[in-house]
Amino acid sequence: METSAVIPLAKILFVFVAMLSGIKYRLGIGPSILAGSVLTGLLFGISPELWIAAAASSLLDLKLVLLALIVTLIMILSRIMENSGQSRRLMAELSGFLKWPRLKLVFFPALIGLLPMPGGAVFSAPMVKDAARGHDLSSKDKILVNYWFRHVWELIWPLYPGLILAAHFSGIPLVKLLGYTWPGLLVCLVLGWFFYLYPLKINPAEPGPSTALNPGKAFLLSLPLLIAIAGSLGLEALVWYLDTALAPETGLVAGLFLAIIVCVRQNSFTFKQTAAFLKERHLWQMVFVVLSIFIFKGILDDGGIVREISGSIAGPSTLLAATVMLPMLVGLISGITIAFVGSTFPLILGIVDQLGIQVNTAYVVLGLFSGFAGVMVSPIHICFLLTCEFFHANVASVWPRLFAPCLILFIFGLGYFYLLS
Repeated sequence: METSAVIPLAKILFVFVAMLSGIKYRLGIGPSILAGSVLTGLLFGISPELWIAAAASSLLDLKLVLLALIVTLIMILSRIMENSGQSRRLMAELSGFLKWPRLKLVFFPALIGLLPMPGGAVFSAPMVKDAARGHDLSSKDKILVNYWFRHVWELIWPLYPGLILAAHFSGIPLVKLLGYTWPGLLVCLVLGWFFYLYPLKINPAEPGPSTALNPGKAFLLSLPLLIAIAGSLGLEALVWYLDTALAPETGLVAGLFLAIIVCVRQNSFTFKQTAAFLKERHLWQMVFVVLSIFIFKGILDDGGIVREISGSIAGPSTLLAATVMLPMLVGLISGITIAFVGSTFPLILGIVDQLGIQVNTAYVVLGLFSGFAGVMVSPIHICFLLTCEFFHANVASVWPRLFAPCLILFIFGLGYFYLLS
């Protein structure tokens, strides 16, 4: 490969190293990606005027407004259900049908996983601790069960911002993308069973009495979640099917709005109580991440950087290597799905387009599996760290037990890529 072809690729790799360093040293995901876009402009000779124009154009994009609104609504719904105690009441009600010890261990982490709240694993950790009473389980066992099953939905659940972002960048409607990523749930469940559940020393006797399930009460408590999912997917599918001028994300916004209204009414929340969630720092950090991602994408597109880099990609094999390595590295360093999707997908999918590859689905799915494997094996994943802290275990002693299942998850994603290609 000629030197002139290598230089653009070397520059963008340097940008990713800089962003990863920023994330690693606690600069923050949003600031790191924003700094990466500035560094990209400097390395590729983009004038300050062009950089500002590209950033401004990105921030005025209607898609950005919709995605920022979706992230905000998801966070508000999660916080209302958490602060009102509705999540706990729902879990207490559903626990009535849990007859099998192993099912009881994984049920609460999986249920909490339906709400993409940051550090949600620490919310289910006390429930795993209670479910483990009477069984000979080590702290490591409880940590791994809680951590793994908290995230089994992340490749298929439509409330996760990373999936929403991937659907936007790829141009694949979310409901259609989930039709490709659903095997990820089955693989995660099988791996969780084989590596973490099956080896457990479970006593045959049930530790405590079970209460009868009240279907009506359980339905009412889960109604906001049901509306958010069914309404969002149904409305998005309708927008997509009718081929209207509306953005597909409009369906997600409408479904989430309706779910929040129902949840507020169920818990008699006042407008002031609900609006108070808008003041939370983490919410605005998430919004800032979305803004930074769009600015970075705008610089790559409007600055002609994707076209320049595509000239250094020798062909599909090099693109394949980039699709594997970049999302995995960012996932490993950040421990957050939206970070690897937001920072790597604009580049990868831009190169896919430049190379004239008509169908990008296989690359999107491979990027998601690769990045998610990196997220799950990340030693700085906030859920992993908080769970280790809750059960008073050393991170270094638990971490190696994540290697094998994450490697198999990645290998499955690679094989699935060739099946879809």
